[in-house]
Amino acid sequence: MSPKVLPIVFLIISNVFMTFAWYGHLKFENRPLYLVILVSWMIALAEYCFAVPANRIGHSVYNAAELKTMQEVITLVVFSIFSVLYLGEQFTINHLVGFGCICLGAFFIFKGPIG
Repeated sequence: MSPKVLPIVFLIISNVFMTFAWYGHLKFENRPLYLVILVSWMIALAEYCFAVPANRIGHSVYNAAELKTMQEVITLVVFSIFSVLYLGEQFTINHLVGFGCICLGAFFIFKGPIG
């Protein structure tokens, strides 16, 4: 797979793991906090197994700001899907406008120097 595409795929996978590590426990409020932390750490280990290679491979074709920007946009997309499908929360126009502003910022990161 292309070094331009592989980091994106790995970042998507890592964000799915991290979203579950950080927010999946919200459906299990009756579980002890220490257990939730332990399970979250185990899930986060899987996340790191994708995030670190994504950044290592990606840095050969993207700069650090571009990699971070990709990660943030992917995080928003993954979290939006997760919060609606897994947590049953509503996605409102306010979310869409806020995420749109972040995506506009991402455009300028990838656009390169202005002027």
